[in-house]
Amino acid sequence: MTNKRKPYKTYPREFKVEAVRLMTESGKPSSELAAELGIRRNQLYKWKEQLENKGTDAFPNTSGRPRKENQNEMVTLRQENERLKEEVEILKKAAAYFARELK
Repeated sequence: MTNKRKPYKTYPREFKVEAVRLMTESGKPSSELAAELGIRRNQLYKWKEQLENKGTDAFPNTSGRPRKENQNEMVTLRQENERLKEEVEILKKAAAYFARELK
């Protein structure tokens, strides 16, 4: 029942800065540039916005999100708790639906 998703791809700060520079200085459409770089077009715009808002402080953490195995146990338990709460709600709704069908 759990979906395995691909891990997030992380890019170094230099790559992000260079991608934004190419987007602003080259005459290419952002969609074409994004395809050449192998990223999504909206990612270019996010990086550009971060650079404009934060300047040299943009992209401080190049290591990306912490991996699942490195997360704090409390965070992992909270995530599992939320998932289980959602499953309980779904089961309650299903039980009520099927109870109506039997009447």
